[in-house]
Amino acid sequence: MLIPLSMKNCFRLLCQHKVPAAGFKSPPTHGLILQSISNDVYENLAFEDWIHDHIHLEGKPILFLWRNSPSVVIGRHQNPWQECNLHLMRQEGIKLARRKSGGGAVYHDMGNINLTFFTTKTKYDRMENLKLIVRALNAVQPQLDVQPTKKFDLLLDGQFKISGTASKIGRTAAYHHCTLLCSTNRTALSSSLKSPYCGIKSNATPSIPSAVKNLLERDSTLTCEVLMSAVAAEYAAHHQVDGHVNLINPADETMFPGINRKVKELQSWEWVYGRTPKFTVDTTFHVPYEQAHLEIQVFMDVKNGRIETCAIKAPDHWLPLEIGEKLNSSFIGSKFCPVETTLLTNVLLRTCPGDHHLHSKWYILCEKIRGIM
Repeated sequence: MLIPLSMKNCFRLLCQHKVPAAGFKSPPTHGLILQSISNDVYENLAFEDWIHDHIHLEGKPILFLWRNSPSVVIGRHQNPWQECNLHLMRQEGIKLARRKSGGGAVYHDMGNINLTFFTTKTKYDRMENLKLIVRALNAVQPQLDVQPTKKFDLLLDGQFKISGTASKIGRTAAYHHCTLLCSTNRTALSSSLKSPYCGIKSNATPSIPSAVKNLLERDSTLTCEVLMSAVAAEYAAHHQVDGHVNLINPADETMFPGINRKVKELQSWEWVYGRTPKFTVDTTFHVPYEQAHLEIQVFMDVKNGRIETCAIKAPDHWLPLEIGEKLNSSFIGSKFCPVETTLLTNVLLRTCPGDHHLHSKWYILCEKIRGIM
Protein backbone atom coordinates (compact mmCIF):
# COMPACT_ATOMS: atom_id res chain seq x y z
CA MET A 1 0.00 0.00 0.00
CA LEU A 2 1.35 3.43 -0.97
CA ILE A 3 1.07 6.20 1.62
CA PRO A 4 1.92 9.82 0.75
CA LEU A 5 3.84 11.58 3.50
CA SER A 6 2.69 14.88 4.95
CA MET A 7 4.57 17.40 7.01
CA LYS A 8 3.17 15.71 10.12
CA ASN A 9 5.00 12.52 9.19
CA CYS A 10 8.29 13.31 10.70
CA PHE A 11 11.74 11.79 10.71
CA ARG A 12 12.36 12.95 14.25
CA LEU A 13 9.96 10.20 15.36
CA LEU A 14 12.02 7.66 13.46
CA CYS A 15 15.36 8.45 14.99
CA GLN A 16 17.77 10.91 16.44
CA HIS A 17 18.55 13.78 14.07
CA LYS A 18 21.42 16.01 13.18
CA VAL A 19 18.96 18.53 11.71
CA PRO A 20 15.67 19.90 13.06
CA ALA A 21 12.11 19.23 11.98
CA ALA A 22 10.74 16.72 9.47
CA GLY A 23 9.84 13.04 9.26
CA PHE A 24 7.20 10.41 9.62
CA LYS A 25 3.73 9.86 11.02
CA SER A 26 4.37 7.01 13.44
CA PRO A 27 7.60 5.74 14.97
CA PRO A 28 8.58 2.49 13.20
CA THR A 29 10.25 0.14 15.64
CA HIS A 30 12.34 -1.73 13.08
CA GLY A 31 12.59 0.22 9.84
CA LEU A 32 10.88 1.85 6.90
CA ILE A 33 10.14 1.49 3.18
CA LEU A 34 10.26 4.66 1.06
CA GLN A 35 9.47 5.35 -2.59
CA SER A 36 10.35 8.56 -4.43
CA ILE A 37 7.73 10.45 -6.40
CA SER A 38 10.54 12.19 -8.30
CA ASN A 39 12.14 10.89 -11.49
CA ASP A 40 15.04 13.34 -11.30
CA VAL A 41 18.37 11.55 -10.93
CA TYR A 42 20.01 14.40 -8.99
CA GLU A 43 17.16 14.64 -6.48
CA ASN A 44 17.12 10.91 -5.86
CA LEU A 45 20.89 10.66 -5.48
CA ALA A 46 20.81 13.66 -3.13
CA PHE A 47 18.13 11.97 -1.02
CA GLU A 48 20.33 8.90 -0.63
CA ASP A 49 23.07 11.02 0.85
CA TRP A 50 20.61 12.99 2.98
CA ILE A 51 19.47 9.75 4.62
CA HIS A 52 23.07 8.59 5.01
CA ASP A 53 24.09 11.87 6.65
CA HIS A 54 21.07 12.57 8.84
CA ILE A 55 19.36 9.37 9.94
CA HIS A 56 20.33 7.23 12.92
CA LEU A 57 19.93 3.71 11.49
CA GLU A 58 20.66 1.55 14.52
CA GLY A 59 17.89 -1.08 14.57
CA LYS A 60 15.97 0.86 11.90
CA PRO A 61 17.03 -0.12 8.35
CA ILE A 62 15.49 1.69 5.38
CA LEU A 63 14.65 0.52 1.86
CA PHE A 64 14.42 3.29 -0.75
CA LEU A 65 12.78 2.61 -4.15
CA TRP A 66 13.31 5.07 -7.00
CA ARG A 67 13.29 5.42 -10.77
CA ASN A 68 14.73 8.08 -13.05
CA SER A 69 14.05 9.64 -16.42
CA PRO A 70 16.79 8.72 -18.95
CA SER A 71 20.18 9.23 -17.29
CA VAL A 72 23.65 7.78 -17.15
CA VAL A 73 25.11 7.50 -13.65
CA ILE A 74 28.86 7.02 -13.34
CA GLY A 75 30.80 5.93 -10.28
CA ARG A 76 32.62 8.41 -8.04
CA HIS A 77 36.04 7.61 -9.54
CA GLN A 78 35.12 7.27 -13.22
CA ASN A 79 35.89 9.24 -16.38
CA PRO A 80 32.67 10.16 -18.26
CA TRP A 81 34.51 10.56 -21.59
CA GLN A 82 35.67 6.95 -21.29
CA GLU A 83 32.34 5.61 -20.05
CA CYS A 84 29.66 7.12 -22.23
CA ASN A 85 28.72 8.78 -25.48
CA LEU A 86 28.38 12.35 -24.24
CA HIS A 87 27.60 13.75 -27.69
CA LEU A 88 24.66 11.36 -28.12
CA MET A 89 23.45 12.02 -24.59
CA ARG A 90 23.42 15.78 -25.19
CA GLN A 91 21.44 15.26 -28.40
CA GLU A 92 18.92 12.98 -26.73
CA GLY A 93 18.60 14.95 -23.50
CA ILE A 94 20.00 12.13 -21.38
CA LYS A 95 21.35 13.46 -18.10
CA LEU A 96 24.79 12.63 -16.73
CA ALA A 97 25.28 12.21 -12.99
CA ARG A 98 28.21 11.20 -10.80
CA ARG A 99 27.20 9.37 -7.64
CA LYS A 100 28.97 9.38 -4.28
CA SER A 101 29.55 5.61 -4.37
CA GLY A 102 32.13 3.73 -6.46
CA GLY A 103 31.52 1.13 -9.13
CA GLY A 104 30.74 1.34 -12.84
CA ALA A 105 28.48 3.31 -15.15
CA VAL A 106 24.79 2.44 -15.45
CA TYR A 107 21.91 3.60 -17.63
CA HIS A 108 18.66 4.58 -15.91
CA ASP A 109 15.19 5.11 -17.32
CA MET A 110 11.66 4.44 -16.12
CA GLY A 111 12.07 0.77 -16.95
CA ASN A 112 14.91 0.40 -14.44
CA ILE A 113 14.26 0.10 -10.71
CA ASN A 114 16.81 1.41 -8.23
CA LEU A 115 16.89 -0.04 -4.74
CA THR A 116 18.90 1.41 -1.88
CA PHE A 117 19.39 -0.54 1.35
CA PHE A 118 20.37 1.70 4.29
CA THR A 119 21.85 0.13 7.41
CA THR A 120 24.44 0.76 10.05
CA LYS A 121 27.99 -0.02 9.00
CA THR A 122 27.98 -3.20 11.12
CA LYS A 123 24.78 -4.50 9.46
CA TYR A 124 25.95 -3.76 5.90
CA ASP A 125 25.52 -6.97 3.85
CA ARG A 126 25.22 -6.78 0.06
CA MET A 127 24.73 -10.51 -0.46
CA GLU A 128 21.85 -10.60 2.00
CA ASN A 129 20.17 -7.78 0.08
CA LEU A 130 20.62 -9.51 -3.26
CA LYS A 131 19.21 -12.76 -1.89
CA LEU A 132 16.21 -10.79 -0.64
CA ILE A 133 15.62 -9.51 -4.19
CA VAL A 134 15.91 -13.05 -5.57
CA ARG A 135 13.31 -14.27 -3.07
CA ALA A 136 11.00 -11.43 -4.09
CA LEU A 137 11.39 -12.29 -7.79
CA ASN A 138 10.73 -15.98 -7.14
CA ALA A 139 7.65 -15.13 -5.09
CA VAL A 140 6.19 -13.48 -8.19
CA GLN A 141 7.55 -15.94 -10.74
CA PRO A 142 8.92 -19.20 -9.27
CA GLN A 143 10.32 -20.27 -12.64
CA LEU A 144 12.82 -17.39 -12.79
CA ASP A 145 16.45 -18.45 -12.67
CA VAL A 146 18.14 -15.50 -10.98
CA GLN A 147 21.36 -15.85 -8.99
CA PRO A 148 23.74 -13.42 -7.27
CA THR A 149 27.40 -13.50 -8.30
CA LYS A 150 30.64 -13.01 -6.37
CA LYS A 151 30.81 -9.51 -7.87
CA PHE A 152 27.38 -8.75 -6.37
CA ASP A 153 25.53 -8.70 -9.68
CA LEU A 154 22.32 -10.59 -10.40
CA LEU A 155 22.30 -12.90 -13.43
CA LEU A 156 19.22 -14.13 -15.26
CA ASP A 157 19.48 -17.64 -16.74
CA GLY A 158 23.14 -17.72 -15.78
CA GLN A 159 24.23 -15.21 -18.43
CA PHE A 160 22.24 -11.97 -18.55
CA LYS A 161 22.97 -9.22 -16.05
CA ILE A 162 19.80 -7.69 -14.62
CA SER A 163 21.37 -5.92 -11.65
CA GLY A 164 24.62 -4.18 -10.76
CA THR A 165 25.79 -3.04 -7.34
CA ALA A 166 27.57 -0.07 -5.77
CA SER A 167 27.88 1.10 -2.19
CA LYS A 168 29.01 3.79 0.20
CA ILE A 169 30.34 3.02 3.67
CA GLY A 170 30.60 5.84 6.17
CA ARG A 171 31.86 6.03 9.73
CA THR A 172 28.67 4.59 11.25
CA ALA A 173 26.19 4.26 8.35
CA ALA A 174 26.28 2.51 4.98
CA TYR A 175 24.14 2.03 1.93
CA HIS A 176 24.09 -0.54 -0.84
CA HIS A 177 22.26 0.41 -4.01
CA CYS A 178 21.56 -1.72 -7.04
CA THR A 179 19.59 -1.64 -10.26
CA LEU A 180 16.92 -4.04 -11.49
CA LEU A 181 16.28 -4.13 -15.24
CA CYS A 182 12.57 -4.52 -15.85
CA SER A 183 11.69 -2.86 -19.17
CA THR A 184 14.56 -0.48 -19.87
CA ASN A 185 15.32 0.76 -23.39
CA ARG A 186 18.20 -1.58 -24.22
CA THR A 187 19.08 0.30 -27.41
CA ALA A 188 19.51 3.54 -25.47
CA LEU A 189 21.41 1.68 -22.75
CA SER A 190 23.86 0.19 -25.22
CA SER A 191 24.44 3.36 -27.24
CA SER A 192 24.75 5.64 -24.19
CA LEU A 193 27.33 3.40 -22.50
CA LYS A 194 29.57 3.12 -25.57
CA SER A 195 32.27 5.78 -25.67
CA PRO A 196 33.29 6.93 -29.16
CA TYR A 197 36.27 8.89 -27.89
CA CYS A 198 39.77 7.67 -28.78
CA GLY A 199 43.16 8.40 -27.28
CA ILE A 200 42.09 8.93 -23.66
CA LYS A 201 44.43 7.46 -21.04
CA SER A 202 43.44 7.42 -17.39
CA ASN A 203 43.65 5.48 -14.16
CA ALA A 204 39.92 6.02 -13.56
CA THR A 205 37.81 3.00 -12.62
CA PRO A 206 36.66 1.29 -15.85
CA SER A 207 33.25 -0.31 -16.30
CA ILE A 208 32.99 -3.93 -17.34
CA PRO A 209 30.48 -4.41 -20.21
CA SER A 210 27.96 -7.22 -19.77
CA ALA A 211 25.15 -8.83 -21.73
CA VAL A 212 21.86 -7.61 -20.28
CA LYS A 213 18.21 -8.55 -20.47
CA ASN A 214 14.94 -7.15 -19.17
CA LEU A 215 12.82 -9.21 -16.80
CA LEU A 216 9.77 -8.16 -18.81
CA GLU A 217 11.28 -9.93 -21.83
CA ARG A 218 11.28 -13.12 -19.77
CA ASP A 219 7.76 -12.68 -18.41
CA SER A 220 5.31 -9.97 -19.53
CA THR A 221 3.71 -9.81 -16.08
CA LEU A 222 6.94 -8.58 -14.45
CA THR A 223 6.22 -4.86 -14.61
CA CYS A 224 8.08 -2.29 -12.51
CA GLU A 225 5.07 -1.88 -10.25
CA VAL A 226 4.79 -5.61 -9.65
CA LEU A 227 8.50 -5.95 -8.94
CA MET A 228 8.66 -2.97 -6.56
CA SER A 229 5.69 -4.30 -4.62
CA ALA A 230 7.28 -7.74 -4.41
CA VAL A 231 10.61 -6.38 -3.14
CA ALA A 232 8.83 -4.16 -0.60
CA ALA A 233 6.79 -7.12 0.68
CA GLU A 234 9.85 -9.35 1.01
CA TYR A 235 11.80 -6.58 2.74
CA ALA A 236 8.96 -6.02 5.21
CA ALA A 237 8.75 -9.73 5.98
CA HIS A 238 12.50 -10.18 6.34
CA HIS A 239 13.06 -7.14 8.56
CA GLN A 240 9.70 -7.38 10.33
CA VAL A 241 8.73 -3.82 9.43
CA ASP A 242 5.49 -2.18 8.38
CA GLY A 243 4.88 -3.17 4.74
CA HIS A 244 3.41 0.21 3.82
CA VAL A 245 5.42 2.02 1.15
CA ASN A 246 5.76 5.69 2.09
CA LEU A 247 5.85 8.12 -0.85
CA ILE A 248 8.34 10.96 -0.45
CA ASN A 249 9.28 14.03 -2.45
CA PRO A 250 13.09 14.28 -2.27
CA ALA A 251 13.00 17.91 -3.41
CA ASP A 252 11.00 19.05 -0.36
CA GLU A 253 13.39 21.37 1.50
CA THR A 254 10.99 21.82 4.41
CA MET A 255 10.87 18.09 4.97
CA PHE A 256 14.52 17.40 4.28
CA PRO A 257 16.49 20.51 5.29
CA GLY A 258 19.63 20.99 3.20
CA ILE A 259 18.50 18.68 0.38
CA ASN A 260 18.54 21.43 -2.27
CA ARG A 261 22.18 22.19 -1.54
CA LYS A 262 22.99 18.52 -2.14
CA VAL A 263 21.03 18.55 -5.41
CA LYS A 264 22.90 21.62 -6.66
CA GLU A 265 26.24 20.02 -5.83
CA LEU A 266 25.36 16.87 -7.78
CA GLN A 267 24.21 18.98 -10.77
CA SER A 268 27.33 21.14 -10.83
CA TRP A 269 29.94 20.89 -13.57
CA GLU A 270 32.59 20.81 -10.82
CA TRP A 271 31.14 17.56 -9.44
CA VAL A 272 30.00 15.79 -12.63
CA TYR A 273 33.10 16.56 -14.71
CA GLY A 274 35.55 18.31 -12.39
CA ARG A 275 35.89 15.27 -10.12
CA THR A 276 37.21 13.14 -12.99
CA PRO A 277 40.64 11.64 -12.16
CA LYS A 278 43.48 13.21 -14.13
CA PHE A 279 43.72 11.97 -17.73
CA THR A 280 45.49 12.63 -21.01
CA VAL A 281 44.19 12.97 -24.56
CA ASP A 282 46.57 11.83 -27.29
CA THR A 283 44.84 11.59 -30.62
CA THR A 284 44.90 12.63 -34.28
CA PHE A 285 42.29 13.71 -36.78
CA HIS A 286 42.29 14.76 -40.41
CA VAL A 287 41.19 17.98 -42.07
CA PRO A 288 40.53 18.51 -45.80
CA TYR A 289 43.26 20.26 -47.77
CA GLU A 290 43.05 20.73 -51.54
CA GLN A 291 42.56 17.21 -52.92
CA ALA A 292 43.85 15.40 -49.84
CA HIS A 293 43.74 15.43 -46.04
CA LEU A 294 46.18 16.74 -43.46
CA GLU A 295 46.85 15.12 -40.10
CA ILE A 296 46.40 17.19 -36.94
CA GLN A 297 47.89 15.94 -33.67
CA VAL A 298 46.29 16.81 -30.33
CA PHE A 299 47.81 16.22 -26.90
CA MET A 300 46.23 17.47 -23.67
CA ASP A 301 46.64 16.89 -19.95
CA VAL A 302 43.34 17.34 -18.12
CA LYS A 303 43.08 17.72 -14.34
CA ASN A 304 39.90 18.46 -12.41
CA GLY A 305 38.16 18.67 -15.77
CA ARG A 306 40.37 21.56 -16.93
CA ILE A 307 43.09 21.56 -19.59
CA GLU A 308 46.54 21.83 -17.95
CA THR A 309 48.71 21.44 -21.04
CA CYS A 310 47.78 21.63 -24.69
CA ALA A 311 49.75 20.85 -27.85
CA ILE A 312 47.80 21.03 -31.11
CA LYS A 313 50.18 20.42 -33.98
CA ALA A 314 49.25 21.23 -37.59
CA PRO A 315 51.43 21.64 -40.69
CA ASP A 316 52.82 25.21 -40.83
CA HIS A 317 51.56 25.79 -44.35
CA TRP A 318 48.01 25.08 -43.17
CA LEU A 319 48.10 26.90 -39.81
CA PRO A 320 50.89 29.41 -39.13
CA LEU A 321 53.02 28.55 -36.09
CA GLU A 322 52.20 31.72 -34.16
CA ILE A 323 48.47 31.12 -34.65
CA GLY A 324 48.86 27.52 -33.44
CA GLU A 325 50.71 28.70 -30.35
CA LYS A 326 47.97 31.22 -29.60
CA LEU A 327 45.40 28.45 -29.91
CA ASN A 328 47.36 26.16 -27.54
CA SER A 329 47.86 28.82 -24.88
CA SER A 330 44.22 29.88 -25.02
CA PHE A 331 43.05 26.36 -24.16
CA ILE A 332 45.15 26.11 -20.98
CA GLY A 333 42.99 26.55 -17.90
CA SER A 334 39.72 26.17 -19.79
CA LYS A 335 37.15 23.45 -19.12
CA PHE A 336 37.40 20.31 -21.22
CA CYS A 337 33.92 20.81 -22.62
CA PRO A 338 32.37 21.76 -26.00
CA VAL A 339 30.53 24.83 -24.69
CA GLU A 340 33.72 26.42 -23.42
CA THR A 341 35.54 25.51 -26.64
CA THR A 342 32.84 27.29 -28.65
CA LEU A 343 33.18 30.41 -26.50
CA LEU A 344 36.94 30.24 -26.85
CA THR A 345 36.67 29.94 -30.62
CA ASN A 346 34.51 33.06 -30.81
CA VAL A 347 37.02 35.02 -28.73
CA LEU A 348 39.93 33.90 -30.90
CA LEU A 349 38.11 34.79 -34.10
CA ARG A 350 37.74 38.36 -32.91
CA THR A 351 41.53 38.66 -32.64
CA CYS A 352 41.85 38.24 -36.42
CA PRO A 353 38.87 40.12 -37.88
CA GLY A 354 38.35 39.86 -41.60
CA ASP A 355 40.66 36.86 -42.15
CA HIS A 356 37.94 34.54 -43.45
CA HIS A 357 40.42 31.94 -44.68
CA LEU A 358 41.91 31.64 -41.18
CA HIS A 359 38.45 31.68 -39.64
CA SER A 360 37.40 28.64 -41.67
CA LYS A 361 40.46 26.69 -40.49
CA TRP A 362 39.83 27.71 -36.91
CA TYR A 363 36.24 26.56 -37.16
CA ILE A 364 37.34 23.20 -38.56
CA LEU A 365 39.95 22.74 -35.83
CA CYS A 366 37.65 23.68 -32.98
CA GLU A 367 34.82 21.54 -34.35
CA LYS A 368 37.18 18.55 -34.39
CA ILE A 369 38.32 19.31 -30.83
CA ARG A 370 34.68 19.67 -29.72
CA GLY A 371 34.17 16.21 -31.14
CA ILE A 372 36.53 14.65 -28.58
CA MET A 373 34.74 16.36 -25.70
